[in-house]
Amino acid sequence: MHPKAQLQEDLKAAMKAGDPDRRSVIRMALAALKNAEVEKGGELSEDEATEVLVAEAKKRRDSIAEMDGAGRAALAEQERRELAILEGYLPQQLSAEEIAAEARAVIAEVGAAGPKDIGNVMRALMPRLKGRADGRLVNQVVRELLS
Repeated sequence: MHPKAQLQEDLKAAMKAGDPDRRSVIRMALAALKNAEVEKGGELSEDEATEVLVAEAKKRRDSIAEMDGAGRAALAEQERRELAILEGYLPQQLSAEEIAAEARAVIAEVGAAGPKDIGNVMRALMPRLKGRADGRLVNQVVRELLS
């Protein structure tokens, strides 16, 4: 099912259930999808819609880090709740071990030998993991494997 259709169905369910947190997060996600459609000038494919949702989740992760650093625990907790709801619409995220296995295969393909080859490995690896792994975690795993 297309993520937008799923979100619309879940919005109806959240409204009927009287769940204001879920309702607001779903509305935010639908607005982000609508904005992306306007930018594109047409309907989004499933992959494009997933990319938009991944970007929204990344915004939440960044906000959590900033708010934790600023000592704003209540706001950080709200962002964590929003992130948890958003993650329900994202593809299953890969574990560090799964990322490492993919990275080892790419390192062998590219012929990477050390830290200077991180860029080449990342360029080849990120399209394979698109939407299924956080870029920071992938970078960390690749750095560990190449050092």
